[in-house]
Amino acid sequence: KPSQSYIALISTAILSSPEKKLLLSDIYQWIMDNYPYFKDKEKSWRNSVRHNLSLNECFVKAGRSDNGKGHFWAIHPANLEDFAKGDYHRRRARR
Repeated sequence: KPSQSYIALISTAILSSPEKKLLLSDIYQWIMDNYPYFKDKEKSWRNSVRHNLSLNECFVKAGRSDNGKGHFWAIHPANLEDFAKGDYHRRRARR
């Protein structure tokens, strides 16, 4: 099991994309591709991903997908610099 938090996993996935935003399904896929631990697990870890995206202010919706199914997720600008440096401590987003 990875030692990183879900915030770290999600942030790393988003930051690895050229546009710095991903659909939920792409976040799942990135996690499974980079951490085989999740491939064979029950799907309950996906609930944790959704929970972290919706409850943590460090993640924001960044527009709907081209096909209209789902939203892109991005990192709040106030957290971008810290997350890019690997500092995933939860802070209130300065809005």
